[in-house]
Amino acid sequence: MSRKHFLAVLIDLSGTLHVGDKATPSAVLALQKLQNSSLKLLFVTNTTKESGADLKKRLDRIGFDINASEIFSSLSAAHQLVESCQYRPMLLLQPSAKDQFPGITESNPNAVVVGLAPECFDYTHMNAAFRLIMDGAPLIAVHAGRYYKEEDGLSLGPGPFVKALEYATGVTAEVVGKPEKNFFLAALEKINCPPENAVMIGDDVRDDVAGAQAAGLHGVLVRTGKYRAGDEDLISPPPTATFDNFAMAVDWILHQAS
Repeated sequence: MSRKHFLAVLIDLSGTLHVGDKATPSAVLALQKLQNSSLKLLFVTNTTKESGADLKKRLDRIGFDINASEIFSSLSAAHQLVESCQYRPMLLLQPSAKDQFPGITESNPNAVVVGLAPECFDYTHMNAAFRLIMDGAPLIAVHAGRYYKEEDGLSLGPGPFVKALEYATGVTAEVVGKPEKNFFLAALEKINCPPENAVMIGDDVRDDVAGAQAAGLHGVLVRTGKYRAGDEDLISPPPTATFDNFAMAVDWILHQAS
């Protein structure tokens, strides 16, 4: 494999650095290695169950030293979209995630925003969202992940519920998080790095790796979190590289950058 010229690393959080409140093998020390290098770092996440502040607290508990300003989330991107379009959204989000929408009114909604919100995925909430969309409200998906990894196993992501609303209404959702090209390009703009000099590390072969590669980045898949045997064979082109965990990916990236 030819040596790559990396200047920046985009890093997924859940499933890559940690699963629940547990770090993946040697991830804390591996991240410290990256932080002590000359590479630019940005943590990109589709996590919508908690606000940026709550996510920062979780990372602190696990032992990661990450500044809130270094986290670029799909919730932040969704808030920017809602604000720029002056929507009054029905937010199908967990209460803590709604903290990412300061100054946004939910009264008399004219848009539907869907994130990971298990408490809202019942008939009453979904039917209310369905009626709004049928009356012309746009459907916005914070992301459309199929599933994610919790400490007790795999769990449904928001994607299946977004698809249900799409199927019922005939409306295609506007997805703002990974794997959308604009999400990755906005992240790179934040750290001023061209795509060809950036690498994305993640456990989701579609959202993390294929999405990054479609935007012109390199993609590294790790066999932790939601990874399932054979995932690396599901996309074309295949991942730039695949490793058992984040720590091994970091060692390879630092070698490439040396």
